[in-house]
Formats: sequence, structure tokens, C-alpha cells
Amino acid sequence: MSALAEAVAPSRVGAREIGWAGIVLGVLAAFIALPPILLRTPVPSLALALAAVVAGIFAVRENELRLGYGAVVVGVLAGAGAVAATQSGESSLEAVFVWSALIAAMLRFATPLVFGALGGIISERSGVINIGLEGMMLMGAFFGIFGADLTGSWIAGCVIGMAAGGALALIHAVFSISLRGDQVVSGTAVIFLAYGITGYTFIAHYGDQGTPGDVPRVPELSLPLIEDLDFFGTAIGNASLLTWVALLLVPLMTIYLFRTPRGLRLRSVGEKPRAAETVGVRVIPTRYVAVVASGMLAALGGAYLSVGLVGSFNEYMTDGRGFIALAAVIFGNWRPFGALAAALLFGFSSALAQRLPEFSESTAVLFQALPYVLTLVVVAGVIGRSRPPASVGIPYVKE
Repeated sequence: MSALAEAVAPSRVGAREIGWAGIVLGVLAAFIALPPILLRTPVPSLALALAAVVAGIFAVRENELRLGYGAVVVGVLAGAGAVAATQSGESSLEAVFVWSALIAAMLRFATPLVFGALGGIISERSGVINIGLEGMMLMGAFFGIFGADLTGSWIAGCVIGMAAGGALALIHAVFSISLRGDQVVSGTAVIFLAYGITGYTFIAHYGDQGTPGDVPRVPELSLPLIEDLDFFGTAIGNASLLTWVALLLVPLMTIYLFRTPRGLRLRSVGEKPRAAETVGVRVIPTRYVAVVASGMLAALGGAYLSVGLVGSFNEYMTDGRGFIALAAVIFGNWRPFGALAAALLFGFSSALAQRLPEFSESTAVLFQALPYVLTLVVVAGVIGRSRPPASVGIPYVKE
């Protein structure tokens, strides 16, 4: 058996490397047709895109499904995009593909998704599916700006928003953990509960006037020296403080989950809860803490939308971001850095859609739907099969 494993291992490593090479080739195929390079013939891009597809097919044949299918998709999209780019005017392309501005917008759009995805990871690593991220994010969005308006402090607003998201998550935890209800149904129910609570309170308190325009907002953090550089200054020189908090939480949660005893206990509860309890881990309290923390993180993402990004609130302003965050959890294989990569991908597609009306209204509408299409692709498992925690979604009955 060991000899067979040694024989298979090099093929697996080779397939993985070729899959990554295919993705890189696909990205390069698109990049050379865009500013600042702007090749005006599609031939080099199509050659690179074809190589990406071939590399992806090879990886799939070697059972490296995720990277293989990813390389195929990137190659096909890059080839089609390169053909479209070479048929377009240079001035239109230069107006849309301002890379520093796209990176800045990508970070803005990705920030709430990162918070939501981290919340989903900590909940599902404990064994509880949290479909209700959308509702918790919406609670954070409304009560964040409501709290900031009442107290005159954006910090207090964020804390109040997180408390509201945690309270909604507690309801989900009671039904999912203590009452052992269907976790998908419970999560869906709390979403509609959030719609009702935020919609009613918003109309009752603010009426037709909407939230005031002078609500304290999360400040932007300027990076010394970097903000004076042309490209990097525009891209990351001035970003919301919560954006940096979200990015900082990714390595911190990775360390917590995979390098600390508490993180090991949390993951053991989501994998083998009965075995965990035999060695003294308290399964039920651990799951409660994880679900409530999940709601608070998602709510902080919602508070970023209202108190940080927009400075106001409107009903249903989360606009499905909780579901996209859940897809980022699956896409990232329940790991923080993987979820960050997915959030940045979704954020980049939203940023591109925001700028595309300068180029083509119809193309902009298409790209606005791209994050949701990617969500369907991820959830359907087309890009390889992810392995969730073994006991996720399964109620625990203490013996």
C-alpha cells in the first residue's frame, strides 16, 4: 500500500502544479489584451487560453478536480474576454481597466463578504450550518447605523449592530442546537425574521425621511508613504478601517482554528462531537459560542455597509451578500484564506460591473449577475467537491 501511495503522490503533485499553471496562463491571456499592454490581436491570448484549457483537462484527468475545472473556466472566459477586448476601442478599455481603482473597489465590495465568510466558517466548523448569514448581516446594517445615530459614535453603532446580529444568531442556535431543528429551515426563518424586524423598525423610526445624512461613519485609514504613490496610493493608500480589520482577521482566525487548543476543540466538535465529549470538550456550549460569534461577525460586515461604505440604510441593502459569503465558505473549503480569495473574486466582479457602464450598458448588467452565477457554480459543486466538516448539519444528542 505504501508503494502504491508513493507512486500516486508525484502524479497528484504534478496535476496540482499543472492546474495552477493553467489558471496563471488563463489570467495572463486576459491581461495581455487589456491596459497597459493592450495587444490588438487575439492570437497570443487565444494560444495562452488554449494552453490553460489543456492544462485544466489534464488536471481533471488526474483527479485534481477543483484546480482543473478552475483552469478550464478561466481559460474559456479569458479567451472570450480577450477577443472582445481586441474588438473594442482602446479609450473605452483604458477608462474601464484602471487597475488601481479596480483594486480599491474590489476591497470595498469584498469587505462585508470576508466578515460574513469568517462567520460562516466558525459556525460550520463547529457543526452548525448558518444559512442565516444574510439576516444577521442585515441586522448589523440597520442596528449599526441606528446605534451610531442614537449614540453619535460609529464604534457604538458597530457594537450595537454586532449585538443585534448575535441575538439573531442565538435564536438560530436555540432552534438548531437545543431543539435540534432542521438547520437550513431555521437559518431561512431567521432571514425572514430579520427582514421583518429591520423593515418595521426602520419605517417606525425614520418613516419616509430615511436615515439622516450626518451619522458618524467608520473612518478611512491612510497609510503613510504608500498613499503618496500613484498606483498603490489609489489602490490601498486610503481604505476603511473595517477593511483592514477584515483582512487582519483572516490570519488571526487561521491561527485560532489550526494552531490553538481552543480552535482544535472547535473543529473536533464539528468533526466528531461524541469523541470530543469523551475527552472533556463541551459540545453544546462550544456550538452556541460559535454560532453567536458567527452572527456577530456577519453583523459587522453589515455594519460596514451602512456605517462604513454608504452612510445610510435602505431595506434589503445586503442584497444577497450573506448567500455569497456562504458560497465563499464552500469555495474556500472552510478555510479563512480560501474564503478570502473567493471574497476577492466576487468583489472584483462587482467592481468591474460598477465601471463597465462606461464601456457597455449590456455588459455591465451581465457582470452584475456574475457574483450570483459564481455562487450557483460553487454551491452546485462544479469546480470540484469540497469536503465539509463531517458532522455539519447533524444535531448532537448527548447520551
